[in-house]
Amino acid sequence: MSSLADPPATGGPPKPEGAARGRPRSEGVERAVVEGVVKLLEEGVPLAELSIERIARTAGVGKATIYRRWSGKEELFVDVVRSAEPPDPVLPGTSMRDDLVASLEQLRERGVLTRTSALLHNVHAQMKSSPKVWAAYHASVVEPRRRLQIEILRRGQRDGELRTDIDLELMIDMVIGPMLLRTVMRPDADLPDGLAERIVDSVLEGLRPPDAPSVSSPPVSSPSP
Repeated sequence: MSSLADPPATGGPPKPEGAARGRPRSEGVERAVVEGVVKLLEEGVPLAELSIERIARTAGVGKATIYRRWSGKEELFVDVVRSAEPPDPVLPGTSMRDDLVASLEQLRERGVLTRTSALLHNVHAQMKSSPKVWAAYHASVVEPRRRLQIEILRRGQRDGELRTDIDLELMIDMVIGPMLLRTVMRPDADLPDGLAERIVDSVLEGLRPPDAPSVSSPPVSSPSP
């Protein structure tokens, strides 16, 4: 799991810095910029005071270098937050149920990480208090994840795993809602391993077609003595 100060590495050596938008990115430069933002946050600088000029000075790069990679500090800040969160899950593709569990598990892991990282907790709080940053995060992170989850449900309907008369927007709220309640509104609530499976199975059990098998994984039988 990557930390806020250590964005996920990508394969291959850093490429030379481009001179204009669209050129290959320099991983080293981007890392320096992200780490510059982190350094300022760790020093207690609020988001409202994180100007591009100040970030560039801290990172040891020019303002133009930052603007070649990000349209503004909102887009940059979203990338910083994404580098801190667990990566988007690789969906197993074995069933609607398994893909929903994988998607929900990422949300649980993010909740656990937010609770254990004072810096990430502060970052999320500041992000939600800034309409521009939250709008950028919602457009580039939240909405794509939700569209993917809706597509998982549509595939489940096509494969006979889910009733076809279900309101998919409402159903995804029913799946995600309990985890959001625990991660956002109830910071004292447990986030144990297996919670994603329990939530998904509880919802799907009541919404599966009448002739479909139970959605939960079969229990593991004990070996014979």
